[in-house]
Amino acid sequence: MKKDNYKPRLIDQMLKNDLNTFGAVCVEGPKWCGKTWSCEQTAASEYKLADPASNFQNLQLARIDLNIALQGASPHLVDEWQEIPELWDAVRFAVDDNSGRPGRFLLTGSSTPHRKGILHSGAGRIARLRMHTMSLFESGDSSGIVSLKELFHTPPVMTFTGDISLQRIADLIVNGGWPARMSLNADSDGSLLTMQYIDALIQEDLQRLEDKRRDPVRMERLMRSLARNESTTVSLRTLVDDMKNTDGSSLDDETAADYLEALKRLYVTENQPPFSSNVRSSVRIKQADKIHFVDPSIACALLRMKSDALIHDLKTLGFLFEALCERDLRIYADADGGRLYHYQDYKGHEIDAVIEMSDGTWGAFEIKLGANQIDAAAAGLLKLQAEFRADPKGKPPAFLCVICGMSKAVYTRPDGVIVLPVTALKN
Repeated sequence: MKKDNYKPRLIDQMLKNDLNTFGAVCVEGPKWCGKTWSCEQTAASEYKLADPASNFQNLQLARIDLNIALQGASPHLVDEWQEIPELWDAVRFAVDDNSGRPGRFLLTGSSTPHRKGILHSGAGRIARLRMHTMSLFESGDSSGIVSLKELFHTPPVMTFTGDISLQRIADLIVNGGWPARMSLNADSDGSLLTMQYIDALIQEDLQRLEDKRRDPVRMERLMRSLARNESTTVSLRTLVDDMKNTDGSSLDDETAADYLEALKRLYVTENQPPFSSNVRSSVRIKQADKIHFVDPSIACALLRMKSDALIHDLKTLGFLFEALCERDLRIYADADGGRLYHYQDYKGHEIDAVIEMSDGTWGAFEIKLGANQIDAAAAGLLKLQAEFRADPKGKPPAFLCVICGMSKAVYTRPDGVIVLPVTALKN
C-alpha cells in the first residue's frame, strides 16, 4: 500500500507513536492535505468508504453491515469514516473486544459529524491527530537548518541562507502546501488546485454536512470576508459588516456563526488562541482568537490574487506571509507537543506568535516581511520581555525571535534577539 513517490510528513512519527499506545488513531484534517497517503504508509489493509467504484459499493455495503468496513489486517485503515458516523462506536467496541490491544485501526476524517449516531467519545481507545497541509520543510522549500525545538535550548549558529525574492515568497503563499502541488511541473499554475478545492468545498462538502443546508453563495462571501481579515482577531460583527460593505449582502449573526462553525467542522479554518492569561495574572489579556484558513493559499484564491497581484499589495502580502509562518509554526510545534498562540494585552503589547511547550516554557515570535522591519520588531519583543521579567508573577520567554521574509541569514543580534527566514526553519 505504500506509495513510491510519498513525501514524508512530520505526522508520520506521531502516528506510529499513537498506534503503539492506542487501539485506534483518527487522523483529521482538510480534504487533499494527505491524510490517506500518510496512513497508507503504515496501514496493512484498508477500506475506503468514499471509493466511487461500482456506484460507491463500499459505502453501501458498510451501511448494511458495519463490520464489513472493519475487516482486514492490523493496522486496518477506514478512510473517511464520517460518511457513516456509527463506525466510531463500532471501532471503539472492536478495540474493547480485543482487550484494548494497540494498533488495530486507523481512521481518516475530512469533517466532524454531529454527535447523532455516536454514543461514546472513544477516550482512551481512539487517539486524535490533526493534520494540516504541508509545511515548507515538508515540501522541501525550507532547508531546515534551524530547529524550533532546539531554539528553546541553544541559539542557532550564524548561517548565510542566501537571497530570497519577494516573488518567491508570494509564490509559496499562492501555491500553498497541498501535496498534489509536488507532482506539478514548473510551468503549472498551483493556484488552480486551491480554486478547485474551494469549489469542491462549497458545492459538495458543505452540502454533505448532515445537519442542515447552507447557501453556497453566502458561504463564499463569508469566506472572502475571512480572507480579507486573515491573521487578525476579527469579530463576528466585523465579518458581517464587511460582507455588507463589500459584497452588498450579509448574514444575521446567528447564521454567520453557524457558517463559521461549518468551516471549522470541515477543517477549513483553525483558530490561534490567545496566550494563557495565568502566565501574567497581573495583566489583563485580550481573549480574542486569530482566525486562519488552514492554508494561506485559500485566502489568495478567494481574493483572486496570484503572485504578481500580491507583490503589488504589500499590506495583504504581509498578512498572508504571517499566516504562512504561523501555519508552519503550528505544524512544527504539534510535532513536538507544543502549541501555537498569540499575545495581546490591554497595555497595547502584542506578539504575533507564541509557542508554548509541554513543560510550560515559551518562545515569542514577531513576523515581518521586510528586513527594514527587524529593528522595530526586536525592540517590541525586548520591551515586552523586560515587563515580564519585572513582574513577580510573570514568566519571561525562553527566547525572542523575528521571522523575516527577506532575511538572507540566520543570526543572533547583540541584544539576544534571533533573526531567521522561515525558509530555514523545521520542527
